[in-house]
Amino acid sequence: MNNFNGTYAGKRVLITGHTGFKGGWLSLWLQQLGAQVCGYALPANTVPSLFEAAEISSGIQSVQGDILDRQKLEQTFQTFQPEIVFHLAAQPLVRLSYAQPVLTYETNVMGTLHVLEAARKTPSVKAFVNITTDKCYENKEIARGYREDEPMGGYDMYSSSKGCVEIMSASYRRSFLQNGGYAMATARAGNVIGGGDWAADRLIPDCVRSIEADKEIEIRNPHATRPWQHVLEPLSGYLLLGHLLYTHGQQYAEGFNFGPNPDSILTVAEVAQQAVKEYGRGSVKVHKKDDLHEANLLMLDITKAQKVLGWQPVYTAQQAVTKTVEWYKRFYQGEPMRAFTLKQIQEYEEKIVWKKN
Repeated sequence: MNNFNGTYAGKRVLITGHTGFKGGWLSLWLQQLGAQVCGYALPANTVPSLFEAAEISSGIQSVQGDILDRQKLEQTFQTFQPEIVFHLAAQPLVRLSYAQPVLTYETNVMGTLHVLEAARKTPSVKAFVNITTDKCYENKEIARGYREDEPMGGYDMYSSSKGCVEIMSASYRRSFLQNGGYAMATARAGNVIGGGDWAADRLIPDCVRSIEADKEIEIRNPHATRPWQHVLEPLSGYLLLGHLLYTHGQQYAEGFNFGPNPDSILTVAEVAQQAVKEYGRGSVKVHKKDDLHEANLLMLDITKAQKVLGWQPVYTAQQAVTKTVEWYKRFYQGEPMRAFTLKQIQEYEEKIVWKKN
């Protein structure tokens, strides 16, 4: 609790997307911080799932609902009366957005607007952390990190939908939240890894599935560079941002990048090879790339989060892979994963050193 000055203890916190990968970890962390948590989401869409494996629903109010269902969403807000909101519910996959562009835009753009409106109709809400992605930027594959004031864009439908969310959020803030409304910030992070992610077309889950099935790991784009980070890195940023929004209001109602240090960048091939090494078995081969566009280089500049929030990443990319593979190995060995997930959260918390509270 000391990392966030006890802000979350006893607070009513609503999370959309709590059945997902990042939402599940965040729900568990908030429980550990003493918050009263209400989750609103569709059922977990993978088997296995972190939601089931780590018993995320234990100790929280879990509401099954779609953010496109405005009536149920607003009713949940009115009933729970949250003080802090973390909006994570989304269609989060680049490759799926090629197959389902309408669903991607409906969920990510209109769904986000529904959540913003539900919060505005609920006077108890004081702080709102709106999670987007590093892919919201117009990616020209430049050899430096993107800064928060650079143009929004996106080649594919997922990325562009999140660019739209950033533009809409800035407009919404100016239109409705400057005079007495809640404080809302956007948080941009990407290529998050960690235990409990079984989504399709994600590198570590693909590696784990192949290893457990005794198959070769096939990678499409071995030289692509990504800002790999353990899931607890951006979540610590979200929690710090929520704390500062709640305690200082509009002073922190802006966009912030959360990513690894510039010297902690790995290629797809390097991550896959380290996963094999950590697992103790498996092999990697390059699979013929399809025609769907995927960026080769994408980095974030985290200077603003460091200077304004005092936030710092804790793990290197290599350490993130190690922690992630350890989680999956424990899961497949049959270990109780709620306790182990909480243990990894505690280990991370012990390494946090905030420069500003």
